[in-house]
Amino acid sequence: MEYTLSGKDTSPGRARHLAFEFLTGSTAPAVTAKQVDTALLIVSELVTNAIRHGSSHCLLRLATAPTSMTIEVHDDSQCLPVIKRLTADEASGRGMALVNLLAQQLDVTCDRAGGKTVRAVLATT
Repeated sequence: MEYTLSGKDTSPGRARHLAFEFLTGSTAPAVTAKQVDTALLIVSELVTNAIRHGSSHCLLRLATAPTSMTIEVHDDSQCLPVIKRLTADEASGRGMALVNLLAQQLDVTCDRAGGKTVRAVLATT
């Protein structure tokens, strides 16, 4: 599924709601409550970053397979996400480090026309 989200502060909440409906819907493969919670955390972080660093809307793409789920967020910013070292001293900036720890795979693809797609893959088995 693909969803277009506005560049508003309400978009991460909307993205979590859409992802929850998709992942718990009758057409999605069975995923555990913990897997849904992990996916929602990742969706929230990636959409928040897209809204914060992009200049317009972002796209949220969700896909499931028998042994995995994929979360992709595309925005128009060329600024690449930074995975900072987790420390107790930082008040913010830990999100991508958390996503990196939770995802089986995390990558960023830059678009020739500008922008980027951040993709996180989670195991469901």
